[in-house]
Amino acid sequence: QVQLVESGGGLVQTGGSLRLSCAASGFTFRRLTMGWYRQPPGETRELVASISSTGTTYYVESVKGRFTISRDNAKNMVYLQMNLLKPEDTAVYYCHRPTADYWGQGTQVTVSS
Repeated sequence: QVQLVESGGGLVQTGGSLRLSCAASGFTFRRLTMGWYRQPPGETRELVASISSTGTTYYVESVKGRFTISRDNAKNMVYLQMNLLKPEDTAVYYCHRPTADYWGQGTQVTVSS
C-alpha cells in the first residue's frame, strides 16, 4: 500500500536550517508529482512546494529563495531543504502525493525567536 513517511523535523532557532525527508513506497514514485504542505497551529493547511515527475518546481511566495524541494527517484525520496527559517515557518509539515490524495503523518518544525 502507499506509504509516505516524513522525518527531519525539530526545534531550530531563527535563521537556522532543517532538511525534511519523505520516504515513499507502494507506488511508482518517479512518475508522480510530490509536494510538501504545512499546517501552523490553528490555521489551515497550505501547499509549500511541489515537484513534478520532470523536476518542475513550485513554491509558495513566502518560502521562495529560502526553501528548496528536490527528489531522488532512485531512492523514492523527496526532500525539503529549509534555510533562513523564521518563527512563522513553525508548523506540522506533511508530505503529499496529489494523485489519489495521500498524506504522510507529518513532522513538527518549530522555529524559536
